[in-house]
Amino acid sequence: MKKCKLFFLFLVFFTLNNFLLEAQNIKTNGKPTLVIHGGAGTILKENMTPESEQAYHAKLKEALNAGHEILDSGGTSEEAVIAAVIVMENSPLFNAGKGAVFTSEGTNEMDASIMNGGDGSAGAVAGIKTVKNPILAAQVVKNNSVHVMMSGSGAESFARDSGLELVEPSYFYTERRKKQLEKLQKAEKVKEEGSINKWKDYKYGTVGAVALDKDGNISAATSTGGMTNKKYGRIGDSPVIGAGTFANQICGVSGTGHGEYFIRNVVAYDIAARMEYKSVSLSKATEEVIMNKLKAINGGGGVIALDADGNISMTFNTAGMYRGYIQKKQKAKTFIFNVED
Repeated sequence: MKKCKLFFLFLVFFTLNNFLLEAQNIKTNGKPTLVIHGGAGTILKENMTPESEQAYHAKLKEALNAGHEILDSGGTSEEAVIAAVIVMENSPLFNAGKGAVFTSEGTNEMDASIMNGGDGSAGAVAGIKTVKNPILAAQVVKNNSVHVMMSGSGAESFARDSGLELVEPSYFYTERRKKQLEKLQKAEKVKEEGSINKWKDYKYGTVGAVALDKDGNISAATSTGGMTNKKYGRIGDSPVIGAGTFANQICGVSGTGHGEYFIRNVVAYDIAARMEYKSVSLSKATEEVIMNKLKAINGGGGVIALDADGNISMTFNTAGMYRGYIQKKQKAKTFIFNVED
């Protein structure tokens, strides 16, 4: 009897586990599609109030609807991902733009990148402090220069010369993020390992979007404030083409997680390469990289991905990831935890 019960529990767990994985892979008929994320990490339902949970869902849907409006009116995938990311950059809920975390010096330094899979063009910025919407800075690098990545004051000067809106650094100040920095620095100072671990997942905050337009072109974009308490001008994977962002005619990927692992494993490109050279599906490629390869080396995080047929993957190996998608003539669907909300 005991063996039967154990077998039954195993069967239930196996079935549920596979359901949860499959629930994050959505098949579509190739119509214009948009998928977004707002960061991954130890995001637990018990740590959120109903009000904050509702606020995240509302902002994710706002971002999805902003991008979908462009796709639905015949706009390009690049225009759609820009629109979706800007909504999240303008919100203090996410670690990008207005909600960016603080460095060890008490400043906000932001990174962003964008890639158009149709023509292979890409642009990125790193360590900028005064551009209101970093994703627009990445786009002007892509469209208005011969370079792919610019950083610091040079990137800010180029953004200003390109007509982008610049703001005072104080624009990015939020009390919530400042308190996170103070708590982490206090924990480090007294070497409270438990407290340090409690705050470690703030490095996973990022926003991103991947879209497929009516012409079959895919674009991907990613934006972040980086890691809380980061030092020495640290730059993560978000502005690195092939690591945090990648798009071609096969698929588009935007990542969120521990950037060092994403850079060393060229995560976004690895997913596309597996599809091209191993002829595996989008869901299989993302599972191999995120659930197997990264998890085996304790690399936490996740990706949103979209292929040329409109199939979606939202795969992550952490407790949760802010995410959602929208398709033509359908309402936006958003999720936070490891099960459907």
